Amino acid sequence: MSASISALPQTLDGWLQLLEQRHAQSIRLGLDRVAAVRAALGPDPDAVVITVGGTNGKGSCCAMLEAILLAEGYRVGCYTSPHLLKYNERVRIDGKDVDDEALVAGFAAVEAVRGDTPLTYFEHGTLAAWSVFCAARPDVIILEVGLGGRLDAVNVFDADCALVTSIALDHMDYLGDSRDAIGFEKAGIFRSGRPAVCGDPQPPATLLAHAEAIGAQLWVSGRDFGFGGDRQQWGYWRYETPPARGALVKRGGLAYPALRGVNQLLNAAAVMTVLETLRDRVPVSMQAIRQGLMLVDVPGRFQVLPGRPAVVLDVAHNPQAAGVLAENLGSMGFYPETWAVFGMLNDKDVEGVVDLIKGRVDHWLLAGLPGPRGLKAEALAERLRAAGVEADIRCFDAPADAFAAAQQAAGEGDRILAFGSFLTVADVLAAVKAARH
Repeated sequence: MSASISALPQTLDGWLQLLEQRHAQSIRLGLDRVAAVRAALGPDPDAVVITVGGTNGKGSCCAMLEAILLAEGYRVGCYTSPHLLKYNERVRIDGKDVDDEALVAGFAAVEAVRGDTPLTYFEHGTLAAWSVFCAARPDVIILEVGLGGRLDAVNVFDADCALVTSIALDHMDYLGDSRDAIGFEKAGIFRSGRPAVCGDPQPPATLLAHAEAIGAQLWVSGRDFGFGGDRQQWGYWRYETPPARGALVKRGGLAYPALRGVNQLLNAAAVMTVLETLRDRVPVSMQAIRQGLMLVDVPGRFQVLPGRPAVVLDVAHNPQAAGVLAENLGSMGFYPETWAVFGMLNDKDVEGVVDLIKGRVDHWLLAGLPGPRGLKAEALAERLRAAGVEADIRCFDAPADAFAAAQQAAGEGDRILAFGSFLTVADVLAAVKAARH
């Protein structure tokens, strides 16, 4: 049974500790339990709902959507995961992290109606975020899928438009070991008769087939919309009605997004397509699009910190993301030495990630990560050597320790790269912030 009201935690830390203790199983796919509790929470807010799934690029697309809609003057709720430094980052209203009080109320609201229904940490948090949005009543709610799509807790909410950013091999224990299997899971967020957008220019046949089978209105990157540009600006195009195409719509003279990286135009074009499909309900001007793309910011996604040596933070933890990171590093210019602070979870394709980026790294400072899934530095070193790394390898207990060593060893003209798990980047970011204060 749910705990009595008097026994419920009164602080956010208390709630997070309770949920961690209560649910040893962090991932439990399926929607029946979440749907039952969601129904008990009461009526939904009258908001446009955008669901964002995909292997990589979800956080960037959510941030772009949020920034553009805020620039237009809409009230926006945004739910993302995981967080880097504090849980509040997961739930935002009007571009600001909600306070502890709002989250405590959300967790308590879910607890009050769940009865005997068990919920995982992520499921309880997702429903709590929805409760926060119900109280705030925003015009638009943006929901980022946690894992997969079809069976993810976020999928209990029907999207007015669903975006799948990319499909690559990750979380294969849960989603399958092929792009076809994973594509089908991602496509589960599409809805019959509603717009769906795929930002992957080479989607698996399963995604296309599922969209057609349920009658979703699917726009695919490169087929129904796309982009082009030069060094100064870029342009966007789309057809009016895919796949019949119809009229061609063009938007030119766009400034590059504030987010760094060669893949951000792919994300921006997908975001613009989402907004085009919803223009009857939430019209957005080109001025708001330009302003939003100029101001958007996502910590930990090819984030380059000011100062010397250069410091790059990136949560690339699968081969597709590592390939993009390697390309972005190559476009940064010349650095005599690159010092990589690297930590990973043991269920990730470490060798696949390392193989794509090892040519950009001169020194590896490996960091152990906590928890049952965290790889110790020595075990990570073995996997690097198995992947053919012959460069300098050093081991540390934690990312902050490895980062401190990198700062001490790197020359002023060098580059420090902290990447891999969210835990790696979070620990380094916390160390950077502590040093500034």
